[in-house]
Amino acid sequence: MSINVRFAPSPTGYLHIGGARTALFNYLFAKHNKGNFLVRIEDTDKARSTQEAINAIKQGLDWLGLSPDNEYILQSDNIEKHKEVVKKLLDSGKAYYCYTTPEELSQMREEAQKQGIQFKYPHIWRDSKETPPKDVKPVVRIKLPKTGETVIDDLVQGQVTVANEQLDDFILLRSDGSPTYMLCVVVDDIDMNISHIIRGDDHLNNAFRQYHLFKAIGVDIPKFAHIPLIYGEDGKKLSKRHGALGVEQYQKMGYLADALKNYLCRLGWSHGDDEIFTQQQAIEWFDLKNVGKSPSRMDFKKLENLNASYIKQMDNKELLNIIIPMFGKIDDIAIKRIEKGIDSIKSRATTINDFTTLCDFYVNRPSFPLSDEKAQKLIKQNSPDILENVANVIKDIDEWSEQNIENAIKLFIEKNNFKFAEVAQPIRATISGTTKSPGIFEIINILGKQETIERLIKLSKK
Repeated sequence: MSINVRFAPSPTGYLHIGGARTALFNYLFAKHNKGNFLVRIEDTDKARSTQEAINAIKQGLDWLGLSPDNEYILQSDNIEKHKEVVKKLLDSGKAYYCYTTPEELSQMREEAQKQGIQFKYPHIWRDSKETPPKDVKPVVRIKLPKTGETVIDDLVQGQVTVANEQLDDFILLRSDGSPTYMLCVVVDDIDMNISHIIRGDDHLNNAFRQYHLFKAIGVDIPKFAHIPLIYGEDGKKLSKRHGALGVEQYQKMGYLADALKNYLCRLGWSHGDDEIFTQQQAIEWFDLKNVGKSPSRMDFKKLENLNASYIKQMDNKELLNIIIPMFGKIDDIAIKRIEKGIDSIKSRATTINDFTTLCDFYVNRPSFPLSDEKAQKLIKQNSPDILENVANVIKDIDEWSEQNIENAIKLFIEKNNFKFAEVAQPIRATISGTTKSPGIFEIINILGKQETIERLIKLSKK
């Protein structure tokens, strides 16, 4: 059997992080099985769909490296086919016109609510022989079985059963002739030869209805796999209150696409105890059998730690290509400083955005008073004298190297009976403007003799 899967987002907003994981699972399943990963933009709700949202979805998938194997498909391009299928269902007696008005339906719902029962359309026009009212534009409903059970062998949830009496004759075409979501999804899946429908378990209830529509049309029913949703750290359904939710927001926050994919992959799926792995490994290992049935919790601290690991492993040239443009205008001297100091910065950064802060002193001289209040406090009353003396020590170093810088400053400390922190802390604060820089001997070596002396003498006296 040819494997074809689809990710089918609605363009009513950004690419949600939960949607990104659904796309990822579809992608991995397709690639593992030498199949096709397709993307269908479900844009038939024109009142809520926007081109901006479509672009955001495409950009998010492209950034994650989850671009479809074929062109993006727009559901709205298939409207005529949706209507054509309904005509065939009407002709074969598997669907019918329903003339119940919205007002009548509303009244029925109110009555059901008073009785404390769930409302279900009572098949009024299903087998009616009455003459239809001329002043009512009908909807088209499908005929679902009234008795028995519908059983779905879900590849994640296992065997799931619902009593058919709980299902209603849902609407295929609205009174204005527009197709409903339920109809469009099934017809499009048939046209795209979808073999496996992998999506969030919030669609599980839809699966029972769609199962019968596939059956009524007379095609093989795709395999279903409903994956649990992602919850917030508080155990509640992920929402705006949990923070950054759109994929583009994670990109702006400085997370790497590979790190985010690795993290999302581990949210609900596992391969033994493996935590960090490449996309190729994920493709080789991915199996729906290893997707759990319970919701996963978003853990931003874990994502941050994973992202830090990816940064440490990243090629320096590739990393520099990302970092340098973040500074806007930057001269060659600053670029060379960053190149020399990047390994130490990598060990401290948790996101790409950290680099603009951690490398700033290589690009710009600190301005006083320092914005880092803790660093400002380290420049004590007697620090200017110490710093000026250290500047003179550095000035006398003939052969410039990190080791010689360390030897000279430590000798100065020893001769003057200082504690190391009494000298090192104000040096760090003055030349870097912060308390979280790499070691002072390394950054003095990278900044160079003249720049270090000028920072120690001129800046410390401001």
